[in-house]
Amino acid sequence: MRVIVAMSGGVDSSVAALLLKEAGHDVLGVFLRNGVAAPASETASPKGCCSVFDACDAEEVAGMLGIAFYSLDHSRGFESIIDRFVDAYARGETPNPCVQCNRDLKFGELFRFAKAMGAEAVATGHYAQVEQDGESVALRRGRDRAKDQSYVLATVRAEALRRSLFPVGGLPKEQVRELARRAGLPVYAKHESQEICFVPSGDYRDLMKRKRPDLFREGVIETKEGEVLGRHSGAAGFTVGQRRGLGLGGAGPYFVVETDPTANRVVVGRREDLPQQRALLREVNWLVEPLEPGQEIVGEVQIRAHHSGHGARARVVHDGQLELDFDPPGETVSPGQIGVVYHRDRVVAAGRIARLEVFSDSLKNPV
Repeated sequence: MRVIVAMSGGVDSSVAALLLKEAGHDVLGVFLRNGVAAPASETASPKGCCSVFDACDAEEVAGMLGIAFYSLDHSRGFESIIDRFVDAYARGETPNPCVQCNRDLKFGELFRFAKAMGAEAVATGHYAQVEQDGESVALRRGRDRAKDQSYVLATVRAEALRRSLFPVGGLPKEQVRELARRAGLPVYAKHESQEICFVPSGDYRDLMKRKRPDLFREGVIETKEGEVLGRHSGAAGFTVGQRRGLGLGGAGPYFVVETDPTANRVVVGRREDLPQQRALLREVNWLVEPLEPGQEIVGEVQIRAHHSGHGARARVVHDGQLELDFDPPGETVSPGQIGVVYHRDRVVAAGRIARLEVFSDSLKNPV
């Protein structure tokens, strides 16, 4: 069949194209340009992605494989991803732009292009696995747990996953590099893409200072009781759970337990002030048959891309939202993060962690 492969210029997507080509499919390579350029004041990270050099690598690999190659401009849509990222930090949240980009932009652009080109499926180099049985589709962790990327795909709709392929999802990273080396692909030893692609410096505060300089003004660092412990140069530069860079010393250690960039507040506390027993997921994307209100599932919840997961009980509450009870208590969550519920290695549902004040005093019913 005809397959669109998202080629980022890295080894994973290159091997995905290689495997599909060897399997006899009609493969078309696509590089998605985001239009982001690093300001001269920032030193571009060697671990970024989506650069002009990555585009050249992708095109070279496509040429070696003998497949058609296209470069699509999605800079306008990508600008909205950046704006929402900035807005989230301005609200004191901790966003994950890669999750949002996969759901709203990448798979949208790729499937629109696939339709125009008469392609039946879209493939990427993500370390995840999909299994389909009729209309039912299961998203599972990649075989290489250390490289697993099912978390960043968990908000992609089931209808898109039904037409998605992840050729390297069942392989360990070392084997992927070896396949690239044997095929003579020049990217076989290329570094990992680890930074946010529109934050080439590796520090989101550089972007925030350009986009929202008004959020970087001097203020106080205080306890929940209102005791002033120090000063800061902008509340938008802090995240919940942060310990380093507070400059407090003394009777610490202290951790950031709350931020409010609009009011320019940074609240700190002790380690015991961080762990939470419950959290709430909104805008839930179900990848199994949705549960009814009051029903629950016991599994594991992952709240960051490189988080090892934490035992939890997920219960459907008001308007299909999911209340998470961590078992045992002890997770430090921040509003805006993505929570993904797993049952064994399968994604059950995913949603955005809401601010804690949406709970009533009983933590049972959202306000």
